[in-house]
Formats: sequence, C-alpha cells, structure tokens
Amino acid sequence: MGSNAGAPVSTRGPIVAEGIQWPDDLQPPATLDGPAVLAAHAALQRRLSRYPKEYAKSCAFSAKGMEVIVGEERGLYFVRINPRPDKCGWAPGTLLAFDEFELYAVSPEGKVLARYPYMP
Repeated sequence: MGSNAGAPVSTRGPIVAEGIQWPDDLQPPATLDGPAVLAAHAALQRRLSRYPKEYAKSCAFSAKGMEVIVGEERGLYFVRINPRPDKCGWAPGTLLAFDEFELYAVSPEGKVLARYPYMP
C-alpha cells in the first residue's frame, strides 16, 4: 500500500460552478479568525492609501504585490505588510521607491490605531 492508505477516494469529477473549478478539499495556508481578517484588511487599505495616486494601476503597488502577516498580542492585532514586487513579475530582490515594510496596530473591530512610528 502507498502512503494514501485509508484516505478517502473521490470517484466523481471536479465540481465546476459559476465558471470556477472548485477544490474537493480546501487546504488553507493558515487559519485566521474574523478579527484578524478585519485587521489585515484595514492595515492593507491604509498602506495602499499612502501611495501616490499615479501608482494606483501598478501591480507592485496593489494588494497583489503585498504580503500580509498578522499576529495578536494583548487584545490587539499587529499587521506587518511587506512589499513583494516579485509577485507581479519583477525580478526577486528588486527594490522599489516604497520598499520598506510597514507595521500597524489594529483593534479587533478593524480600526487602525497606529502605524509603527519608525522606518525599519
């Protein structure tokens, strides 16, 4: 027997609905509670709003070009946002004009309380 012994076997084909092929078993990269999602969204919106308007259509300055890391301590969420221009086809290691990470303190209700006051 292989390493899949005892695993359920699906005999049906993939489910396609609304033009999307849906997974049989969703494997999320991480589990976030609702307040963590609100915190991540609020911090990401704040970060994106800090870019000059002429950058708005650039992938590297969009949500696609960002990495969001969420942690929780003492009832607050801390959200670190790292620029990831490589997610937009740029060469790994490319530096941009706004290439520093930003760190935010966010309430469980999704209110940005503060941005870390110093550049890393």
